[in-house]
This record gives sequence, C-alpha cells and structure tokens, in this order.
Amino acid sequence: MTDKGGLAPSLFLCLIAGQVSLTYRVPLISSADAPVAGVPPPPDVSGARLDQRREPILNVPAVVVVVLVVLGLVHLVREYVLSEDADRILVWSLAFVPARYDTTVFADGLLPGGSGADFWSFFTYALVHADITHLGFNAVWLLAFASPVARRFGAARFLLLLAVSVACGALAYLAAHAGEMAPMVGASAGISGMMGAAARFAFEPGGSLDMWHGDRELADRVPAAPLLAAFRNPRVVAFVGVWFALNLLFGLGSLSIAGSANQAVAWEAHLGGFLAGLLLFSSFDPVPRAPVAGDRPTFH
Repeated sequence: MTDKGGLAPSLFLCLIAGQVSLTYRVPLISSADAPVAGVPPPPDVSGARLDQRREPILNVPAVVVVVLVVLGLVHLVREYVLSEDADRILVWSLAFVPARYDTTVFADGLLPGGSGADFWSFFTYALVHADITHLGFNAVWLLAFASPVARRFGAARFLLLLAVSVACGALAYLAAHAGEMAPMVGASAGISGMMGAAARFAFEPGGSLDMWHGDRELADRVPAAPLLAAFRNPRVVAFVGVWFALNLLFGLGSLSIAGSANQAVAWEAHLGGFLAGLLLFSSFDPVPRAPVAGDRPTFH
C-alpha cells in the first residue's frame, strides 16, 4: 500500500513561527488590599479598563481541528472497532486504486465500493492512513500549513481548496500509475496543496515568514503577489525548489522514511496537490492581491 507520509522538509515548520502566543493573565489590584505603612498607595486605575482575555496556546482554526479529529476518528474506528475483514473492505472502498479505471484489469464492481468508489475515492483516500506513524506525520504537517491558509481563506474556501488539492493529487497518481493495483491512502496531497498555497503569501512583506517586519496578527492577511511576480522572490523560488527536490529524493528512493520499508511515497500525488494549491491560490483568495510594479493606477 502506498504511504504518502513523505513530507519531510522539517525546515518548513518555521511557517508557524509567529503564530503561537502564550497564555497570560493581567494582574489585578484588589480594592480590599490594605495600605502598608511606608509604601505609597498604588496609582488610581479606577478609570482604566484592563484586558483580562486569555489568548490560546496555539492559534489553530476550528476547521483545522475538525479535519484532524475526523482523520483521528477514522483511524480509531479501523483500529479498535472494525474486524480485520471489515477494515480491509473499508480501506479498499476508500483508497484510490488506479486499476479501477482500467476495464482490462477488473470488471466494474469487482473491487469493494463498486462504481461509486470510482468517484468518491478521488477524495476519500485522504481519510485513511497506513498506520499511526503515517497519521502522526500528516497531522503535524496539516497543523503547520493548513492553519495559516484556513485563517486567510475561512472554513468554506479552505475545505474546497483542500478537496481540490486531494483530487488533483489522485489525478497525478493515476496518470503515473494507470492500471496498477497500487492503492494510495493518506492526506499528503491535500497538505501539499496547503504548502503551495502558503508559499503564495507567507514570504510577502509582513507575512508568516517575514520574521522582522509586520504585525503578527495580520501575517496571514497580507496581500499576495500574482504568480509570476511571486517567483521573482528568491525565497519563494528556494522554497519551491527545496520542496520539489526533497519529494523527488523520497519518491525515487534516494531517501527513506523510518518504518516505511514496505511502503512507497506517492510523490506524484504530492506534486499534483502542491501545484493545485500554488496555481489555483488566486481563485480562492479573498484578500485583494498586492500591486505589482508597472500596474496602472485606478482612479475612483
């Protein structure tokens, strides 16, 4: 079974830098405190309003938490509720199998899921993971890269781009493995789509990876440059280049993943998902794009 847990560029975890805030409390002075001899009374703050709101430890959007919970529940049901035979049927019903689309290999309906799985497996393969390690890797990457995109897009746009990235990953895998009985599972194509989308705005001035400038609270809402203009940014080029290089190394077997001796990395699906997020970003982005040198001013 193809394992899509090959998202190993840990240096990209810096995307979440600046998105974490510690819980704090504002100290209050009680009106019942008695004055102490020799100590001047505290200043009069009766007219001041002290903010006692607590900030979350991790600023993770609710929609990302829901996605993580769904992935975890699917795995728990497989591990502790279903029998071995039932689990096998579920996995083959949800996994993406290129052989489904080759009538010379199997007659329609022979694989679990029947003709319905010809459609839904383009998306449902992302719900299934090979083991807890596979799920854990993907959960970390989803948390890191989906969070800034979800904060920028909102829940509906985020889920739609995630689904499109997953489907594009399946299409890329199908093109590379047409007719093969090689089931693919895992959410890595969708996560790769979030990486591609994040690359479009995280490197802009004031963005998540602009560590020295800008308001951290607005880092995920900075205007994004058009695609061609974004590739004039050497940090974007470096990010994309390193991402492609690492995925090719893992996909071609030059690098290995711990615990994946009997599994392969579906780097083609990663590529399809990443390109979907990178190229389709503007179609989902609700933030007006950044002006580009040479743009003609508009007068109102």
